[in-house]
Amino acid sequence: MNVTVVGAGYVGLVTAACLAELGHRVVGVDHDQARVVLLQAGGVPIYEPGLDELVQRNQAAGRLRFTTSMAQGVDHAEVLFIAVGTPPQEDGSADLQHVLAVARQIGQHLQRPLVVVNKSTVPVGTGAAVADTIRQGLVARGHEALDFTVVSNPEFLKEGAAIEDFMRPDRIVIGVPPGAAGARARECMSQLYAPFNRHHERTVWMDVPSAELTKYAANAMLATRISFMNEMALLADQVGADIDAVRRGIGSDRRIGHSFLYAGTGYGGSCFPKDTRALMHTAMEQGTPMRVVSAVEAVNRAQKRQLVKRVVQLMGEDLSGRRFAVWGLSFKPNTNDMREAPSRVVIRELLERGADVAAFDPVATTEARRVLAEDLASTPALLQRLHVGDAAEGVLQGADALLILTEWKCFHSPDFARMRALMRDPLILDGRNLYDPQVLQSLGVTYLGIGRRNALGVARLGLTAPMPVAASELRAA
Repeated sequence: MNVTVVGAGYVGLVTAACLAELGHRVVGVDHDQARVVLLQAGGVPIYEPGLDELVQRNQAAGRLRFTTSMAQGVDHAEVLFIAVGTPPQEDGSADLQHVLAVARQIGQHLQRPLVVVNKSTVPVGTGAAVADTIRQGLVARGHEALDFTVVSNPEFLKEGAAIEDFMRPDRIVIGVPPGAAGARARECMSQLYAPFNRHHERTVWMDVPSAELTKYAANAMLATRISFMNEMALLADQVGADIDAVRRGIGSDRRIGHSFLYAGTGYGGSCFPKDTRALMHTAMEQGTPMRVVSAVEAVNRAQKRQLVKRVVQLMGEDLSGRRFAVWGLSFKPNTNDMREAPSRVVIRELLERGADVAAFDPVATTEARRVLAEDLASTPALLQRLHVGDAAEGVLQGADALLILTEWKCFHSPDFARMRALMRDPLILDGRNLYDPQVLQSLGVTYLGIGRRNALGVARLGLTAPMPVAASELRAA
Protein backbone atom coordinates (compact mmCIF):
# COMPACT_ATOMS: atom_id res chain seq x y z
CA MET A 1 0.00 0.00 0.00
CA ASN A 2 0.99 3.64 -0.41
CA VAL A 3 1.45 5.11 3.07
CA THR A 4 2.39 8.59 4.23
CA VAL A 5 3.54 9.31 7.78
CA VAL A 6 3.50 12.97 8.78
CA GLY A 7 6.00 13.65 11.52
CA ALA A 8 9.51 12.19 11.61
CA GLY A 9 9.88 12.28 15.36
CA TYR A 10 10.02 9.27 17.61
CA VAL A 11 6.64 7.70 16.82
CA GLY A 12 6.48 8.80 13.21
CA LEU A 13 9.94 7.63 12.23
CA VAL A 14 9.55 4.22 13.87
CA THR A 15 6.12 3.81 12.26
CA ALA A 16 7.40 4.81 8.80
CA ALA A 17 10.44 2.54 8.94
CA CYS A 18 8.52 -0.47 10.26
CA LEU A 19 5.71 -0.15 7.71
CA ALA A 20 8.33 0.04 4.97
CA GLU A 21 9.94 -3.10 6.41
CA LEU A 22 6.55 -4.82 5.97
CA GLY A 23 6.70 -4.01 2.25
CA HIS A 24 4.57 -0.86 2.05
CA ARG A 25 5.71 2.14 0.02
CA VAL A 26 6.18 4.86 2.63
CA VAL A 27 6.76 8.60 2.41
CA GLY A 28 7.77 10.39 5.58
CA VAL A 29 6.88 14.08 5.77
CA ASP A 30 8.36 16.56 8.22
CA HIS A 31 8.43 20.38 8.17
CA ASP A 32 11.97 20.44 9.61
CA GLN A 33 14.24 20.81 6.57
CA ALA A 34 17.41 19.90 8.49
CA ARG A 35 15.81 16.73 9.83
CA VAL A 36 14.65 15.66 6.38
CA VAL A 37 18.09 16.30 4.88
CA LEU A 38 19.63 14.16 7.62
CA LEU A 39 17.14 11.35 6.97
CA GLN A 40 17.64 11.52 3.22
CA ALA A 41 21.36 11.03 3.85
CA GLY A 42 20.65 7.92 5.93
CA GLY A 43 21.04 9.58 9.32
CA VAL A 44 18.61 9.30 12.21
CA PRO A 45 17.84 12.25 14.53
CA ILE A 46 17.01 10.13 17.60
CA TYR A 47 18.64 7.22 19.40
CA GLU A 48 16.65 4.00 19.16
CA PRO A 49 18.42 0.63 18.89
CA GLY A 50 18.26 -0.72 15.33
CA LEU A 51 16.41 2.23 13.85
CA ASP A 52 19.27 3.58 11.75
CA GLU A 53 19.81 0.19 10.06
CA LEU A 54 16.05 -0.15 9.44
CA VAL A 55 15.81 3.30 7.85
CA GLN A 56 18.88 2.78 5.67
CA ARG A 57 17.81 -0.69 4.50
CA ASN A 58 14.36 0.44 3.41
CA GLN A 59 15.68 3.59 1.74
CA ALA A 60 18.09 1.47 -0.25
CA ALA A 61 15.22 -0.85 -1.23
CA GLY A 62 13.17 2.13 -2.47
CA ARG A 63 10.35 1.59 0.02
CA LEU A 64 11.06 4.63 2.21
CA ARG A 65 11.72 8.25 1.34
CA PHE A 66 11.42 11.60 3.06
CA THR A 67 10.19 15.04 2.04
CA THR A 68 9.08 18.36 3.46
CA SER A 69 6.19 18.58 0.97
CA MET A 70 2.73 17.86 2.34
CA ALA A 71 1.37 18.06 -1.19
CA GLN A 72 3.59 15.14 -2.19
CA GLY A 73 2.70 13.24 0.94
CA VAL A 74 -1.05 13.61 0.45
CA ASP A 75 -0.82 12.81 -3.27
CA HIS A 76 1.09 9.60 -2.52
CA ALA A 77 -1.16 8.22 0.19
CA GLU A 78 -3.92 5.67 0.40
CA VAL A 79 -3.38 5.81 4.16
CA LEU A 80 -1.95 8.87 5.91
CA PHE A 81 -0.72 8.73 9.51
CA ILE A 82 -0.66 11.86 11.65
CA ALA A 83 2.26 11.31 14.03
CA VAL A 84 3.19 14.80 15.19
CA GLY A 85 3.80 15.99 18.73
CA THR A 86 1.08 16.87 21.23
CA PRO A 87 3.11 18.62 23.94
CA PRO A 88 1.49 19.56 27.24
CA GLN A 89 0.14 23.06 27.74
CA GLU A 90 0.40 24.92 31.04
CA ASP A 91 -2.94 23.54 32.23
CA GLY A 92 -1.85 19.97 31.42
CA SER A 93 -4.03 19.60 28.33
CA ALA A 94 -2.57 18.26 25.08
CA ASP A 95 -1.61 20.93 22.55
CA LEU A 96 -3.31 19.89 19.31
CA GLN A 97 -2.04 22.71 17.11
CA HIS A 98 0.33 20.46 15.14
CA VAL A 99 -2.32 17.77 14.64
CA LEU A 100 -4.87 20.28 13.38
CA ALA A 101 -2.25 21.99 11.19
CA VAL A 102 -1.73 18.66 9.42
CA ALA A 103 -5.50 18.26 9.05
CA ARG A 104 -5.73 21.70 7.43
CA GLN A 105 -3.02 20.78 4.94
CA ILE A 106 -4.80 17.54 4.10
CA GLY A 107 -7.93 19.57 3.34
CA GLN A 108 -5.88 21.84 1.10
CA HIS A 109 -4.28 19.04 -0.95
CA LEU A 110 -6.66 16.05 -0.94
CA GLN A 111 -7.63 14.88 -4.43
CA ARG A 112 -8.89 11.30 -3.92
CA PRO A 113 -10.27 9.03 -1.17
CA LEU A 114 -8.04 8.73 1.87
CA VAL A 115 -7.94 7.05 5.28
CA VAL A 116 -6.45 9.45 7.84
CA VAL A 117 -5.00 7.75 10.91
CA ASN A 118 -4.46 9.59 14.18
CA LYS A 119 -1.27 8.00 15.55
CA SER A 120 -0.45 10.93 17.82
CA THR A 121 -1.59 10.61 21.42
CA VAL A 122 -4.68 12.79 21.52
CA PRO A 123 -7.64 13.33 23.88
CA VAL A 124 -11.11 12.02 23.21
CA GLY A 125 -12.82 14.07 20.53
CA THR A 126 -9.72 14.75 18.44
CA GLY A 127 -10.82 12.40 15.66
CA ALA A 128 -13.96 14.44 15.18
CA ALA A 129 -11.97 17.70 15.28
CA VAL A 130 -9.55 16.42 12.63
CA ALA A 131 -12.44 15.33 10.41
CA ASP A 132 -14.13 18.74 10.79
CA THR A 133 -10.90 20.56 9.95
CA ILE A 134 -10.30 18.48 6.81
CA ARG A 135 -13.91 18.94 5.75
CA GLN A 136 -13.66 22.71 6.12
CA GLY A 137 -10.67 22.71 3.79
CA LEU A 138 -12.49 20.62 1.21
CA VAL A 139 -15.56 22.85 1.34
CA ALA A 140 -13.39 25.94 0.83
CA ARG A 141 -12.02 24.31 -2.33
CA GLY A 142 -15.42 23.11 -3.52
CA HIS A 143 -14.40 19.46 -3.07
CA GLU A 144 -16.76 18.54 -0.24
CA ALA A 145 -17.78 15.33 -2.04
CA LEU A 146 -14.31 13.82 -1.67
CA ASP A 147 -14.41 10.70 0.52
CA PHE A 148 -12.12 10.47 3.55
CA THR A 149 -12.32 8.77 6.93
CA VAL A 150 -10.51 9.54 10.18
CA VAL A 151 -9.61 6.58 12.37
CA SER A 152 -7.69 6.28 15.64
CA ASN A 153 -4.71 3.93 15.93
CA PRO A 154 -2.79 4.85 19.10
CA GLU A 155 0.83 3.80 19.49
CA PHE A 156 2.11 1.57 22.28
CA LEU A 157 5.86 1.84 21.77
CA LYS A 158 8.41 1.71 24.57
CA GLU A 159 11.47 3.83 23.94
CA GLY A 160 14.46 1.53 23.69
CA ALA A 161 12.31 -1.35 22.39
CA ALA A 162 10.11 0.45 19.86
CA ILE A 163 10.92 -1.65 16.81
CA GLU A 164 10.25 -4.88 18.68
CA ASP A 165 7.00 -3.44 20.02
CA PHE A 166 5.86 -2.42 16.54
CA MET A 167 6.87 -5.63 14.77
CA ARG A 168 5.63 -7.96 17.53
CA PRO A 169 2.63 -6.12 18.99
CA ASP A 170 0.61 -7.37 21.92
CA ARG A 171 -2.40 -5.73 20.30
CA ILE A 172 -3.27 -3.23 17.58
CA VAL A 173 -6.00 -0.87 18.72
CA ILE A 174 -8.03 0.71 15.91
CA GLY A 175 -11.06 2.92 16.33
CA VAL A 176 -13.29 3.42 13.29
CA PRO A 177 -16.42 5.53 12.86
CA PRO A 178 -19.82 3.87 12.32
CA GLY A 179 -21.45 3.24 8.95
CA ALA A 180 -20.16 2.53 5.48
CA ALA A 181 -17.18 4.87 5.78
CA GLY A 182 -16.01 3.05 8.88
CA ALA A 183 -16.43 -0.31 7.16
CA ARG A 184 -14.25 0.83 4.24
CA ALA A 185 -11.63 2.19 6.64
CA ARG A 186 -11.66 -1.09 8.55
CA GLU A 187 -11.00 -3.01 5.34
CA CYS A 188 -8.11 -0.69 4.49
CA MET A 189 -6.51 -0.93 7.93
CA SER A 190 -6.96 -4.71 7.91
CA GLN A 191 -4.97 -4.87 4.69
CA LEU A 192 -2.28 -2.57 6.10
CA TYR A 193 -1.75 -4.68 9.22
CA ALA A 194 -2.44 -8.09 7.65
CA PRO A 195 1.08 -9.44 8.36
CA PHE A 196 0.47 -9.15 12.10
CA ASN A 197 -2.80 -11.09 12.04
CA ARG A 198 -1.85 -14.13 9.98
CA HIS A 199 -1.48 -16.53 12.90
CA HIS A 200 -3.93 -14.99 15.33
CA GLU A 201 -5.97 -11.79 15.43
CA ARG A 202 -4.11 -9.03 17.24
CA THR A 203 -6.36 -6.15 16.20
CA VAL A 204 -8.84 -4.85 18.74
CA TRP A 205 -11.60 -2.96 16.91
CA MET A 206 -13.65 -0.27 18.59
CA ASP A 207 -15.14 3.17 18.06
CA VAL A 208 -12.89 6.22 17.73
CA PRO A 209 -13.48 7.77 21.20
CA SER A 210 -12.79 4.42 22.88
CA ALA A 211 -9.51 4.03 20.99
CA GLU A 212 -8.45 7.56 21.97
CA LEU A 213 -9.20 6.84 25.63
CA THR A 214 -7.51 3.42 25.53
CA LYS A 215 -4.09 5.00 25.01
CA TYR A 216 -4.45 7.28 28.03
CA ALA A 217 -5.92 4.50 30.17
CA ALA A 218 -3.00 2.17 29.36
CA ASN A 219 -0.35 4.72 30.26
CA ALA A 220 -2.19 5.78 33.41
CA MET A 221 -2.37 2.14 34.54
CA LEU A 222 1.36 1.60 34.01
CA ALA A 223 2.20 4.87 35.73
CA THR A 224 0.00 3.80 38.64
CA ARG A 225 1.95 0.57 39.10
CA ILE A 226 5.22 2.52 39.19
CA SER A 227 3.99 5.07 41.71
CA PHE A 228 2.40 2.35 43.85
CA MET A 229 5.71 0.53 44.12
CA ASN A 230 7.54 3.76 44.87
CA GLU A 231 5.18 4.42 47.77
CA MET A 232 5.63 0.85 48.96
CA ALA A 233 9.41 1.36 48.80
CA LEU A 234 9.18 4.38 51.08
CA LEU A 235 7.18 2.31 53.57
CA ALA A 236 9.70 -0.54 53.22
CA ASP A 237 12.43 1.88 54.29
CA GLN A 238 10.41 2.84 57.34
CA VAL A 239 9.67 -0.69 58.54
CA GLY A 240 12.96 -2.34 57.56
CA ALA A 241 11.62 -4.40 54.65
CA ASP A 242 13.31 -5.02 51.28
CA ILE A 243 11.19 -3.76 48.40
CA ASP A 244 12.83 -6.16 45.96
CA ALA A 245 11.63 -9.11 48.01
CA VAL A 246 8.18 -7.53 48.12
CA ARG A 247 8.25 -7.09 44.34
CA ARG A 248 9.09 -10.74 43.80
CA GLY A 249 6.44 -11.79 46.26
CA ILE A 250 3.56 -9.89 44.68
CA GLY A 251 4.79 -10.24 41.10
CA SER A 252 4.55 -14.03 41.29
CA ASP A 253 0.78 -13.63 41.57
CA ARG A 254 -0.48 -14.15 38.02
CA ARG A 255 -3.17 -11.55 38.56
CA ILE A 256 -0.45 -8.96 39.18
CA GLY A 257 2.62 -10.03 37.19
CA HIS A 258 6.13 -8.56 37.30
CA SER A 259 5.96 -5.72 34.76
CA PHE A 260 6.31 -2.11 35.96
CA LEU A 261 6.78 -3.13 39.59
CA TYR A 262 10.30 -1.76 40.00
CA ALA A 263 10.78 0.99 42.56
CA GLY A 264 12.98 3.85 41.44
CA THR A 265 13.37 7.59 41.12
CA GLY A 266 10.06 8.11 39.31
CA TYR A 267 8.93 7.89 35.71
CA GLY A 268 9.82 10.40 33.01
CA GLY A 269 9.91 10.58 29.23
CA SER A 270 7.44 11.87 26.70
CA CYS A 271 4.46 9.66 27.55
CA PHE A 272 3.58 8.96 31.18
CA PRO A 273 3.94 12.50 32.58
CA LYS A 274 2.23 14.16 29.64
CA ASP A 275 -0.52 11.59 29.27
CA THR A 276 -1.50 11.40 32.93
CA ARG A 277 -1.83 15.20 33.03
CA ALA A 278 -3.84 15.28 29.81
CA LEU A 279 -6.14 12.55 31.15
CA MET A 280 -6.69 14.50 34.37
CA HIS A 281 -7.47 17.63 32.34
CA THR A 282 -10.02 15.80 30.19
CA ALA A 283 -11.64 14.31 33.28
CA MET A 284 -11.88 17.71 34.97
CA GLU A 285 -13.52 19.15 31.86
CA GLN A 286 -16.13 16.40 32.13
CA GLY A 287 -16.67 16.99 35.84
CA THR A 288 -15.21 13.61 36.83
CA PRO A 289 -11.86 14.26 38.54
CA MET A 290 -9.50 11.27 38.52
CA ARG A 291 -8.36 10.95 42.12
CA VAL A 292 -6.19 7.89 41.58
CA VAL A 293 -4.34 9.37 38.60
CA SER A 294 -3.90 12.67 40.44
CA ALA A 295 -2.30 10.79 43.33
CA VAL A 296 -0.05 8.90 40.90
CA GLU A 297 1.20 12.19 39.47
CA ALA A 298 1.78 13.67 42.94
CA VAL A 299 3.72 10.59 44.08
CA ASN A 300 5.90 10.75 40.99
CA ARG A 301 6.76 14.41 41.50
CA ALA A 302 7.86 13.66 45.04
CA GLN A 303 9.74 10.50 44.07
CA LYS A 304 12.11 12.40 41.81
CA ARG A 305 13.39 14.18 44.91
CA GLN A 306 13.87 11.14 47.13
CA LEU A 307 17.59 10.74 46.51
CA VAL A 308 18.21 14.41 47.23
CA LYS A 309 16.14 14.05 50.40
CA ARG A 310 18.37 11.15 51.41
CA VAL A 311 21.51 13.19 50.68
CA VAL A 312 20.19 15.97 52.92
CA GLN A 313 19.49 13.43 55.69
CA LEU A 314 23.10 12.31 55.49
CA MET A 315 24.93 15.58 54.87
CA GLY A 316 22.63 18.47 55.71
CA GLU A 317 20.99 21.16 53.57
CA ASP A 318 24.24 22.96 52.78
CA LEU A 319 26.22 20.83 50.34
CA SER A 320 28.92 23.38 49.63
CA GLY A 321 32.26 21.66 49.09
CA ARG A 322 30.56 18.32 48.40
CA ARG A 323 31.01 16.53 45.09
CA PHE A 324 28.48 14.06 43.70
CA ALA A 325 28.84 11.62 40.83
CA VAL A 326 25.72 10.81 38.82
CA TRP A 327 25.43 7.76 36.58
CA GLY A 328 22.58 7.94 34.08
CA LEU A 329 20.92 11.04 32.64
CA SER A 330 18.29 9.84 30.15
CA PHE A 331 14.92 9.00 31.67
CA LYS A 332 15.44 5.30 30.88
CA PRO A 333 18.10 3.13 29.21
CA ASN A 334 18.43 2.65 25.44
CA THR A 335 17.37 6.19 24.65
CA ASN A 336 18.87 9.67 24.72
CA ASP A 337 15.51 11.17 25.71
CA MET A 338 15.86 13.72 28.51
CA ARG A 339 12.21 14.76 28.65
CA GLU A 340 10.97 14.76 32.26
CA ALA A 341 14.10 12.81 33.29
CA PRO A 342 14.57 12.52 37.07
CA SER A 343 18.23 13.47 36.56
CA ARG A 344 17.19 17.02 35.72
CA VAL A 345 15.46 17.44 39.08
CA VAL A 346 18.20 15.75 41.09
CA ILE A 347 21.08 17.67 39.49
CA ARG A 348 19.40 21.05 39.85
CA GLU A 349 18.59 20.48 43.54
CA LEU A 350 22.13 19.32 44.33
CA LEU A 351 23.59 22.37 42.57
CA GLU A 352 21.17 24.72 44.30
CA ARG A 353 22.40 23.39 47.65
CA GLY A 354 25.99 24.28 46.72
CA ALA A 355 27.29 20.92 45.49
CA ASP A 356 29.50 20.14 42.51
CA VAL A 357 28.09 17.46 40.20
CA ALA A 358 29.93 15.25 37.70
CA ALA A 359 27.57 13.16 35.56
CA PHE A 360 27.89 10.45 32.92
CA ASP A 361 25.53 8.73 30.49
CA PRO A 362 26.69 6.26 27.81
CA VAL A 363 24.34 7.62 25.11
CA ALA A 364 22.63 10.84 26.20
CA THR A 365 25.76 12.96 26.77
CA THR A 366 25.19 15.41 23.93
CA GLU A 367 21.47 15.77 24.56
CA ALA A 368 22.04 16.05 28.31
CA ARG A 369 24.56 18.84 27.91
CA ARG A 370 22.07 20.74 25.75
CA VAL A 371 19.06 20.19 28.02
CA LEU A 372 20.87 20.86 31.28
CA ALA A 373 22.39 24.03 29.83
CA GLU A 374 18.86 25.19 28.98
CA ASP A 375 17.59 24.24 32.45
CA LEU A 376 20.34 26.25 34.12
CA ALA A 377 20.59 29.11 31.62
CA SER A 378 19.11 31.59 34.09
CA THR A 379 21.60 30.55 36.80
CA PRO A 380 25.02 30.35 35.12
CA ALA A 381 26.77 30.02 38.48
CA LEU A 382 25.08 26.64 38.94
CA LEU A 383 26.03 25.52 35.45
CA GLN A 384 29.69 26.20 36.23
CA ARG A 385 29.56 23.53 38.95
CA LEU A 386 28.18 20.87 36.59
CA HIS A 387 30.44 18.63 34.52
CA VAL A 388 29.04 16.05 32.08
CA GLY A 389 31.88 13.62 31.53
CA ASP A 390 32.71 11.03 28.89
CA ALA A 391 33.57 8.09 31.18
CA ALA A 392 31.79 6.45 34.09
CA GLU A 393 34.89 6.07 36.23
CA GLY A 394 36.03 9.58 35.39
CA VAL A 395 33.14 11.24 37.20
CA LEU A 396 33.79 9.22 40.38
CA GLN A 397 37.06 10.94 41.23
CA GLY A 398 36.76 12.54 44.67
CA ALA A 399 33.01 11.97 44.92
CA ASP A 400 31.24 12.05 48.28
CA ALA A 401 28.54 9.79 46.85
CA LEU A 402 27.44 8.12 43.64
CA LEU A 403 23.80 8.57 42.61
CA ILE A 404 22.48 6.09 40.05
CA LEU A 405 19.52 7.44 38.07
CA THR A 406 19.29 5.25 34.94
CA GLU A 407 19.68 1.47 34.78
CA TRP A 408 22.02 1.24 31.79
CA LYS A 409 23.50 -2.26 31.45
CA CYS A 410 27.02 -0.87 31.60
CA PHE A 411 26.33 0.13 35.22
CA HIS A 412 25.22 -3.33 36.35
CA SER A 413 28.61 -4.92 37.10
CA PRO A 414 31.18 -2.24 37.86
CA ASP A 415 34.56 -2.73 39.53
CA PHE A 416 33.53 -1.85 43.07
CA ALA A 417 37.10 -1.95 44.38
CA ARG A 418 38.15 0.56 41.73
CA MET A 419 35.11 2.70 42.51
CA ARG A 420 35.95 2.71 46.20
CA ALA A 421 39.51 3.80 45.45
CA LEU A 422 38.33 6.70 43.29
CA MET A 423 35.63 8.04 45.59
CA ARG A 424 36.27 10.19 48.63
CA ASP A 425 33.46 8.33 50.41
CA PRO A 426 32.28 4.85 49.27
CA LEU A 427 28.57 5.73 49.40
CA ILE A 428 26.10 4.60 46.72
CA LEU A 429 22.58 6.03 46.53
CA ASP A 430 21.01 3.65 44.05
CA GLY A 431 17.89 5.10 42.45
CA ARG A 432 17.36 1.96 40.37
CA ASN A 433 18.18 -0.80 42.89
CA LEU A 434 20.85 -2.31 40.66
CA TYR A 435 23.09 -3.82 43.32
CA ASP A 436 22.94 -6.41 46.07
CA PRO A 437 23.15 -4.51 49.37
CA GLN A 438 24.93 -7.38 51.12
CA VAL A 439 27.61 -7.75 48.46
CA LEU A 440 28.42 -4.07 48.90
CA GLN A 441 28.32 -4.52 52.67
CA SER A 442 31.10 -7.11 52.38
CA LEU A 443 33.15 -4.65 50.33
CA GLY A 444 32.73 -1.87 52.87
CA VAL A 445 30.47 0.20 50.61
CA THR A 446 27.55 2.05 52.16
CA TYR A 447 24.41 1.31 50.13
CA LEU A 448 21.03 3.04 50.19
CA GLY A 449 18.61 2.18 47.42
CA ILE A 450 14.88 2.79 46.99
CA GLY A 451 13.38 0.57 49.68
CA ARG A 452 16.68 -1.35 50.07
CA ARG A 453 19.82 -0.74 52.13
CA ASN A 454 22.63 -2.50 53.93
CA ALA A 455 23.69 -2.27 57.57
CA LEU A 456 26.29 0.39 56.73
CA GLY A 457 23.52 2.51 55.22
CA VAL A 458 21.30 2.06 58.26
CA ALA A 459 24.19 3.00 60.54
CA ARG A 460 25.02 6.06 58.42
CA LEU A 461 21.48 7.28 58.95
CA GLY A 462 22.00 6.87 62.70
CA LEU A 463 19.62 3.95 63.09
CA THR A 464 20.03 0.75 65.02
CA ALA A 465 16.63 -0.64 64.08
CA PRO A 466 14.05 -0.12 61.32
CA MET A 467 12.76 3.42 61.16
CA PRO A 468 9.64 3.90 63.32
CA VAL A 469 6.45 4.47 61.40
CA ALA A 470 4.40 7.46 62.45
CA ALA A 471 0.68 6.81 62.82
CA SER A 472 -0.05 9.68 60.44
CA GLU A 473 2.10 8.00 57.75
CA LEU A 474 0.33 4.70 58.20
CA ARG A 475 -3.04 6.42 57.84
CA ALA A 476 -1.84 8.19 54.68
CA ALA A 477 -0.49 4.96 53.24
